[in-house]
This record gives sequence, structure tokens and C-alpha cells, in this order.
Amino acid sequence: MKRRAVMKYAAVAAALSFGLTACSGSGSDDAKESGVVRVTLANHVWTEGIKAAIPEFEQSSGLKVELTQLGEDQLSDQYNVKLNAGSDEIDVMMYRPLQEGKAFAKNGYLADLTEKVSSDSGWDWKDYQEGPVKATTADGKVVGVPIITEREVLYYRKDLLKAAGLEVPKTMEELEAAAKAIKESTPDTAGFVARTGKSTAVTQFSSFLYSFGGDFTDSSGKSAVNSDAAKQAYAYYGGLIKNYGPANVSTDMSWPEAMAIFTQGKAAFYTEADSLYKNATDPAKSKVADEVGFAPLPAGPAGSKPYNIPSWGLAVNEASSNQDNAWKFIQWATSKERTLAAQKAGVPGPRASVWANPEGTSTYPKDLADAIAVSAKNGVGHDRPEVVTVGKAREIVGEPIVASITGADASAAADSAHDAFQKFLDSEEK
Repeated sequence: MKRRAVMKYAAVAAALSFGLTACSGSGSDDAKESGVVRVTLANHVWTEGIKAAIPEFEQSSGLKVELTQLGEDQLSDQYNVKLNAGSDEIDVMMYRPLQEGKAFAKNGYLADLTEKVSSDSGWDWKDYQEGPVKATTADGKVVGVPIITEREVLYYRKDLLKAAGLEVPKTMEELEAAAKAIKESTPDTAGFVARTGKSTAVTQFSSFLYSFGGDFTDSSGKSAVNSDAAKQAYAYYGGLIKNYGPANVSTDMSWPEAMAIFTQGKAAFYTEADSLYKNATDPAKSKVADEVGFAPLPAGPAGSKPYNIPSWGLAVNEASSNQDNAWKFIQWATSKERTLAAQKAGVPGPRASVWANPEGTSTYPKDLADAIAVSAKNGVGHDRPEVVTVGKAREIVGEPIVASITGADASAAADSAHDAFQKFLDSEEK
């Protein structure tokens, strides 16, 4: 995955990262007999919290955790080697449901957890939000448990809206009108900013696509990026940036570049993942920290439908013969208590009960917590095409975004993208 929470904490996590090598000669039988659970996790603030709490799990369970902690690229490399080889050297693995989940499920790497998640009413699978659950389910089977979530929300400047006599936009029409008013009244300030890169903008554009009534594919799995709803969404998103965005805007911005424009006080509105909010509210990073407000994504013709996704989850290696003990670790690491502790440390969780708990939102700005609550209810469980080769798909469906921003024919670009995307989907079926 590209971005967001992992990038945000990369420097801290890298400094704290470590790898513990496997016990000499420990195969699956040895691990099972000795009560060792081999857990592979990514560098992330969530991992740091779990790592610190592992001794309590070991004491309560009688199991020994053997932890390997890696950066994203290293993690992917290890999975490519070990999972492809059918290795049983990993019991629990941290993975990205929307980036590699479909490929892992298709290749048979992920154990079926359906019975396990359903059998413990105290652990409570029903407490998990619908969007993250959908993203960790493949062919009707639960293959992972979400641990970190994010949604798209509207960041805005309170002072600029007050000066212009504007209310916080609740619809896409109101957002465009407000962006236009700000741009016209203060020409050196953009009315709106967001990601513009062909691939990187896809995830944030997705919420606009859903809110206009579209999706990347239709109910039969065919390309839908040239539907009337999709064409309207492409034109709207690109038009906001073209007409009311920063002067001479580039078409390769990801979140760091777009966030920088907003935090330097150069834009009134910005749509982005809620997990990045501290970049805007931390005075050390933002010149407008005291003036930043948050609101749900404005509603389009189909309502407000932001993505609500798990950026990371935990799964059990299908090749592991230590699956019962692996589940015990996941059950503990994703309990209501551990999820609450992680969320208080800045990691948005997937459990509804944690968001309903005042402790769970005590470290968040109130308007952000309110926006997240709305987004969680309305959210869609994916923020990119649900395919095996995600990177290629994003390049294809992102073309009309760039076309619209640059003033090209967005409708024609959507038709071209539709043809290319359908060929891509057909190739994945072979």
C-alpha cells in the first residue's frame, strides 16, 4: 500500500524496528510442540503497541511469541519468497487486504477463519464495521481480521469560511460553490486541493465515484469506469482541481504534496484520509493548525459514500500447522481492549464499540470523531479496484483523473480507460 498511516510513522518505526530470527531448526511440528507462535508484522505504530504488550499475552496464554518486524518492501519480499514456496515458517502475518489480499486468497495463502471469528461471542466479530469486514472476506470466507482503518473526510479552514460567510459544505454542489467563492475572493489561495497523481489519486477519487453512484466495476465484475456516474465523478473531481485548485498544479501529487499545500495555508478545502489528520493539526507541521476543521465527505447524487477500509489486517498462513495458536494470538491482539489501546495511541480501529466509547475518541478532535462516525456507517469497503494486480489497475482507471485536471475530454478518457480496464479484467480471468 502506498501511504498514509505507515508513511506517517515510518521514521519512528524504522528506528525501533528489529528482526528476531527463527529458532534453530524450528519447523511447524517444533513450533506446535513448544508452543511458539511465529508472527511477522510490518513497521507501524500499531506494531509498536502490540510488541510492548506481548509479555502479557505470553504470560496469560503460556505461548511464546517469535516476532519478525520488517519494512513494507522487506515484508513483501519475504511473503513472495516464503508463501510462494509453501513455507510453514510463518504462523501469523500482517498484510494489506486491499493491496495483496485478493492475490493471497487466490493463491491459497490465507487460512479460512470463518468458524473461528464466529465461535467466540465475547471477542465479537459482529462488532467489526461492515467495510473492513468486506475487505477481509474472499469468496464468502473470512480470511483476515482488520486492525487499522481509514476513511476519507473533508479537511477545511475555519477562518477562511468564516471570513467568506460560508457554511461547511454538506453536498458536492455546496463544496464546488464554496471552493469557487474562496478562489475568487482570495486568488492566492486555492479553493480546493487533493491528490492529482494518476495512481495515487485513485483511492481518494474513489469516494467521489461512489458518491456519484458509480464504482470501478459493475455487479457482474465488468468495467464500469465509463458509466454516466463515473464520467460525472471524473469531471467533477478533476474540475475542482483545474478550476479552483492551486495555480500551475502538477499532476503527480500524492498526499505529502497535497497536504503541504493545505498546511502552508494555501487551500481552503482538502479531501484526504482521516489517518493523516495530525499532519494538519500539529503546530510543528502546520501553519494553520488552529484553524483546521473536519467534516464528513459532502454528499453527491448517491449520498455521502466515502471509503471505509482496513489498511492492514492479520491473517493465518494456510501452510502453518500451528493455526490454533496463531488464532489465539490474533484473538488477543484484536480484542476490544487491545483495539481501544491502539486507537488511543493514534491508530483508528475497525470496531464500532471503540468509536462509541468516549475513551476511544478522547485523543481525536471532536469534529473529526463525528465525521469518522458518519463515514463508518456510510463507508464502502474498498478504495481501489478489487483485483489481483492492483498497481496496473490503478494506472488504468486513474487516466481520466489526469485528463480532467488538465482540461482534456474526461468523457473520452473514461471511454478509453473502460476499454483498457476491461481487457485487463479479462486477462486476470485467464
